[in-house]
Amino acid sequence: MSESKTNAMRILEQNKISYIPHSYPHGKTPPDGAEVAKLLGQDPETVFKTLVTKGGNNYYVFVLPVLKELDLKKAAKAVSEKSVEMIPVKDINKVTGYIRGGCSPVGMKKLHKTVFAAECEKLEKIIVSGGRIGLQIETNPSDLIGLVDGITAEITINITL
Repeated sequence: MSESKTNAMRILEQNKISYIPHSYPHGKTPPDGAEVAKLLGQDPETVFKTLVTKGGNNYYVFVLPVLKELDLKKAAKAVSEKSVEMIPVKDINKVTGYIRGGCSPVGMKKLHKTVFAAECEKLEKIIVSGGRIGLQIETNPSDLIGLVDGITAEITINITL
């Protein structure tokens, strides 16, 4: 891979967690998760998106399959808050150090409580953002959860089309 390594990749390597980088073509605006799965030729059940929320005075990170939506009530329960809400897109970089479409659960400015959708427990691999638009990293979900001191919980609802 000729492109420079991202912070997320360096952290995985420092912690001796194996991963496979995947890159995909993109324009000025990042494709949605379903499109990323298609561009990578991967099962969308294994491609996960990273969402950042705020509840009380804390930020929380939720990692879930791209074809699902975050259930804010279940999410709040998982982090013991009365409620959580998505942070404004303009705040993503300030809170995480990443930009929209390139937000990885690994390597944020600060380690926030991170909750992975329970669906990842039955998968051998998941694919998450590698820390920039156009780059995804495939790794073992339990390694990833351990790295960010995360937990798993039922946090999703199916998207109704």
